[in-house]
Amino acid sequence: MSNTHTTDERDLGEAGEQLSTAPREEMASAAVPAMGVIGWARWFWRQLTSMRVALILLFLLSLGAIPGSLIPQNSVDELKVQTFKDAHTTVSPIYEKLQFFDVYSSVWFSAIYILLFVSLIGCIVPRTGQFIGQLRGRPPGAPRTLTRLPAYTTWRTDAAPEEVREAALSLLRKRRFRSHTVGEAVAAEKGYLREMGNLLFHIALIVMLVAFAGGQLFKSEGGKLVVEGDGFANTITQYDDFKSGSLFDNDDLAPFSFDLDDFVGTYERNGPQRGTPRTYEARVTYSEGADGAPKKKVIEVNKPLVVDGTKVYLNAHGYAPVISVKDGRGKEVYRTAVPLLPIDNNVTSTGAIKVMDGYKDANGKKEQLGFQAFFVPTFAGDGKGTMFSQYPGADYPVLALNGYYGSLGVDSGLPQNVYQLDTSKMKEFKDSNGDKLKKRLRPGETMKLPDGAGSITFVSVEEWASFQISRQPAAGWALGGAIAAIAGLAGSLFIQRRRMWVRAVRGSDGVTVVEMAGLGRSESAKLPEELADLAVALHTVAPTATEPSPDPAPETEPGHPAEAPAEGAEK
Repeated sequence: MSNTHTTDERDLGEAGEQLSTAPREEMASAAVPAMGVIGWARWFWRQLTSMRVALILLFLLSLGAIPGSLIPQNSVDELKVQTFKDAHTTVSPIYEKLQFFDVYSSVWFSAIYILLFVSLIGCIVPRTGQFIGQLRGRPPGAPRTLTRLPAYTTWRTDAAPEEVREAALSLLRKRRFRSHTVGEAVAAEKGYLREMGNLLFHIALIVMLVAFAGGQLFKSEGGKLVVEGDGFANTITQYDDFKSGSLFDNDDLAPFSFDLDDFVGTYERNGPQRGTPRTYEARVTYSEGADGAPKKKVIEVNKPLVVDGTKVYLNAHGYAPVISVKDGRGKEVYRTAVPLLPIDNNVTSTGAIKVMDGYKDANGKKEQLGFQAFFVPTFAGDGKGTMFSQYPGADYPVLALNGYYGSLGVDSGLPQNVYQLDTSKMKEFKDSNGDKLKKRLRPGETMKLPDGAGSITFVSVEEWASFQISRQPAAGWALGGAIAAIAGLAGSLFIQRRRMWVRAVRGSDGVTVVEMAGLGRSESAKLPEELADLAVALHTVAPTATEPSPDPAPETEPGHPAEAPAEGAEK
């Protein structure tokens, strides 16, 4: 068996080689010398730049992204991370040590990322050089024994060998084979796009890795809640929350601003889908740069406003009751639209109203006021269940309030949640019966505070919209890399690289013998079919020769046998 294998390799010669630009593994010799530092370094480099290791690293990168998708990340929402830690006190210390709360900036994820990047480059560079060399070269000549190839056919023709070779060369070139004449045979090759697709796929992976890395390093992303009538300018101080990459510069923020003119939300009113949103539209007026002309734009879900590479997405919406507070002397000390946080699909909302400055009680003493607010856009009415909204539209808005006075704790310097009220240093307002002061208000109604402390009025209802302002500088490169990777993968999977040879020689009897054979990079049923199609086309130019009829047997006299033909005369 080994002798046959050796003979096959000797017969095929260069014809069976270089069908792939993959690095060839050399056979280990019987006596392997001891490797020094340089030898081990070369061995490590060969292993790292092999396609096998590149695929393993790509799999590890995908595997490493799983905890980043399932576990809250500090780079996305630190509050969710803290909530997770409070709820999972056993595994949180382990996750902390494994850097599962900062997966994409962790040491182990960065190591996999960098190794994959180096592996792909080290794998692609030599393959690209070999591929360019093959493009500049020509298909090798025909093997000595074509019958050993997987697809083979032969016939005899009266056409001259030169005519057959010329016809074969013309036919193969029409079929987009790279072909030329080598000795007594025509050598042709096709399917170079397979290896080009393979290289394109891996180059696209590098482009995607660079794009993702650049996007993480230079990105900026923040959120802003805007009430109808208010606006936003794209500066750091205007954001409610803001996160950016480590190489981001504040000067990279695109200069623009916008005002929320109106928010329009429509909902299904009847049937089983009652309350389902039908339209979410934030109608804004925006300007590019400091002196840009105002322009109108409607921002919808998944239809952002795009300004100089920055996208403004519509995230959420809710209601902001307009509240007016007067002190004990009847002076209005507070008037603003207070955004409340939705807690269900019907936009039942909660929040806090904080009067921090300007208020004085009946005795002229400065104090701070706080009110816990519960709002429903559509109230079912007294005696018709709990106070939860029956519909997301503002059909019958009701605001429930209860109040406190004292210190809000905002002067301590510690951050507070704008939707929650810290009552640790405050006292409740009491009604005439000594119970907690609370009241449900309709727009235009007022709740009097006891002992001449003033009043609070539910003036009207505005709506707010929450926007996400993000800039991903390498998003286009990432998309282009993904498309190129798919195209390259399709080419490497569906394009077959193969070689064809047509040999035409004159036999000892003067008749031309035509041999055709094909060799593919991998086994495929299409190779024999393609060879047969080429043979049929060539056969029309060089048809099968007509065999001469056998000579009649010579007559013999009775009793005398016919003489036997000379040795070698049979056909």
